Amino acid sequence: MANRLHVYLTHTPDALANYYGERALAALRQVAEVRLNTSGRHLAGAELAEAAAGCQAIVSYRQSPGEAATFAAAPDLVAFLRCAVDIRNIDVAAASVLGVLVTQATPGFIPSVSEWVLGAMVDLARGLGAAAASYHAGQVPPARMGRQLAGSTLGIIGHGAIGRHLAPLGLALGMRVLVADPFAVPEDGRLEHVPLPRLLAESDFVVCLAVANEQTENLMDAAAFAAMKPGACFINPSRGNLVDEAALLAALEGGRLAGAAMDVGRAPDQMPSPALAAHPRVVATPHIGGLTPAAIEHQAFDTVRQVEALAAGRLPEGAVNAAAAHRLARLGIATT
Repeated sequence: MANRLHVYLTHTPDALANYYGERALAALRQVAEVRLNTSGRHLAGAELAEAAAGCQAIVSYRQSPGEAATFAAAPDLVAFLRCAVDIRNIDVAAASVLGVLVTQATPGFIPSVSEWVLGAMVDLARGLGAAAASYHAGQVPPARMGRQLAGSTLGIIGHGAIGRHLAPLGLALGMRVLVADPFAVPEDGRLEHVPLPRLLAESDFVVCLAVANEQTENLMDAAAFAAMKPGACFINPSRGNLVDEAALLAALEGGRLAGAAMDVGRAPDQMPSPALAAHPRVVATPHIGGLTPAAIEHQAFDTVRQVEALAAGRLPEGAVNAAAAHRLARLGIATT
């Protein structure tokens, strides 16, 4: 017999609308008793535990981290479900010590982010946004010579899920596509697998899709930007900590780069840094690469299925630390 779990959803009303969705919420309510975050704030630590008191599961938005203080103050908690792939804001070790299961969602934003990259390339190449802004301001912009994507070289740093989706889109546009990744070799023979220095030197558009970790902190630094082809454009839809922003600004100011586009940065909540985003040769958006109904629902419905599995006494897909999650026994789920 399935348990009727009590689930706390950390999303504020705005986040609930933009990053979970009405359909997923309705589906979650079909399989669990759902308590919403009515505080109007993003909760963390012991305050999050207090709000979720009595709940066996927490479904977490990115601004509600899974901290040791939360797990320590939540004796009823069995599972902490992250509504995203990225679980760097969850203290998995602390959860494991206390026997709390941590889960992650599968990536549902791959087409959405890839399409954002295509739009950023077109805008950088043709100045669409700048021209529209001039007209909106009552001015007539000058006719500016653009760059054609067909015949240009696209360099993709990282051959993960988004990189593998983006690369054939570049080929379809008639671009030469280079890939730099020391851990993954493209299967598509039309892609050129090259070292990073060569990619930087030959690409007209460099898209940074590397995994963000301690080893890739400031991957794009002053030396990397200096190695880029003069007049090239840099695009970052991934994570802000991959980029030395002072070095990027210097490359723009010095004329090394023709432009840059970013959906992320080092401002709070991974937003682009306002000072850099204001640069006239920068196209910046507020972390919307994966903000489409299809993308957010994909990950939200992953959490619905995870809650459904827990309620049915099954280990859910996306479990990160199942071997240490001894509280699962409360739901009749064996971890060994």
